[in-house]
Amino acid sequence: MGETSRDPVDHARTTQPRAGESMKDTARIPGLILVAAGVVAFVICLANFALGQIGVGIAAVVVALLAGGAGLAWLAMERRRVREAERQWLINRRGPDR
Repeated sequence: MGETSRDPVDHARTTQPRAGESMKDTARIPGLILVAAGVVAFVICLANFALGQIGVGIAAVVVALLAGGAGLAWLAMERRRVREAERQWLINRRGPDR
């Protein structure tokens, strides 16, 4: 099978391919970045509220909610795509007679 030191999937014991779940698939990275940006904005929001800067705190909480929500939506969409690919793989593997 060649060089597998960077491949996180144990192909000898895996019965189904994990479409989109390997570390090499970068489709989830934008969602993870958005969630991280939401967390950072929330921390900035808390710091600004503690310092008494209400306007900046409210702006930061709006950014945190938008970025976190968009990131979680991205991750949910990507997970749905992976589940659909797994279903299609299973249907194609079994064939129409089963």
